Amino acid sequence: MPRIEASFSNQQGESLTGLLEIPVDAVRSYALFAHCFTCSKDNLAAARIARALADLGIAVLRFDFTGLGNSKGDFSSTNFSSNLQDLMAAANYLEQQYAAPTLLIGHSLGGSAVLAVAQDLPAVKAVVTIGAPATAAHIKHLFADSYHALTHQPSVQVELGGRSFNIQRQFIDDLEKYNSVAHIQSLRKALLIFHSPLDKVVSIDEAARIFTAAKHPKSFVSLDHADHLLSNPEDSQYVAEVLSAWAGRYLKTERIEAKTEAAETSAVESGNVMVRELDKKFTREILTHQHRLISDEPIAMGGANLGFNPYELLLAALGSCTSMTLRMYANHKQIDLQEIRVVLHHNRIHAEDCANCDKSTPTTDKIIRKIQLIGNLDEQQRALLLEIANQCPVHKTLKSRIEVETTLAESL
Repeated sequence: MPRIEASFSNQQGESLTGLLEIPVDAVRSYALFAHCFTCSKDNLAAARIARALADLGIAVLRFDFTGLGNSKGDFSSTNFSSNLQDLMAAANYLEQQYAAPTLLIGHSLGGSAVLAVAQDLPAVKAVVTIGAPATAAHIKHLFADSYHALTHQPSVQVELGGRSFNIQRQFIDDLEKYNSVAHIQSLRKALLIFHSPLDKVVSIDEAARIFTAAKHPKSFVSLDHADHLLSNPEDSQYVAEVLSAWAGRYLKTERIEAKTEAAETSAVESGNVMVRELDKKFTREILTHQHRLISDEPIAMGGANLGFNPYELLLAALGSCTSMTLRMYANHKQIDLQEIRVVLHHNRIHAEDCANCDKSTPTTDKIIRKIQLIGNLDEQQRALLLEIANQCPVHKTLKSRIEVETTLAESL
């Protein structure tokens, strides 16, 4: 499964890192995943859910909040407010590089975060929480023993999840601003709540608070015997499958409507080819009057590797035309040609080509075409078929002088 390393800056200019899980087939929608408190993007539940959703057609970006995992910054200087800013930065990255996220997913405190930030992201249609408290203030109990110490010193060391963290007074004070469910009451987005009745970290009563505050459409799914971190792979797989089926009701309409509108207003005429963006990187949809395929760039070039790159399409055009021309001639002449295989290679390095695309320096292109003819053929027939291969229409087009006339159009 394709996976792209993501890097973007938070409000302080510090670099945050993430991973974008990309479906092998076409992307149905983009989602943003917020991990649990003091966890990272590599948390097993987050990774499993993201990969399972990618299998189901949803691209998922999971990232490390400031000062955690591979992200830069000082965790002790962060708070819940800065987490929300990080989420906004991640959403902006997706919108600028691919497409705005339409789905937010949050685990534990990450669930509280996506509930708080959802209203600031108009493209979001659906929100999912997993073992989440209704408000961020819920986690204050984790620092109950530190309150007194913080009145006498600027920071204290606390043990969370078996790890030691430096917590400042401002972190706990910031939680006081997030002690209301008013934002959930005005969410106005589809909401799905996952919670285990046996969760010992966040009580299922918190799920009840979220559900009661939210307006419809809202749904609740019990995770039965799951623990808070979804340690059992079956639990995270179950979450992904249910989530995908539920989200499809709210997310798929955008892509369907876009295609329907294009079919009505920009129908591709016979003989024409239309190329449309599927994201703000390199994934493209190629349409003819009756057919569709995907073009993209390799992951190493910044693409999602969901289809042929442009030079592969060029080679495919020549190779398929060569094979068709040989087959048509062999059938017409009743030559015992049982199978045709054509392998092509373009000898220019793609990265160098892109680097020089704005320069007028003349270059030489060379396509190496190897043809394997399988059948009961004599040497004369093989030589004749080699000559015929050079007569295919695409070969003639590539060998001729080509003029490309480019104009701007108000509509297509």
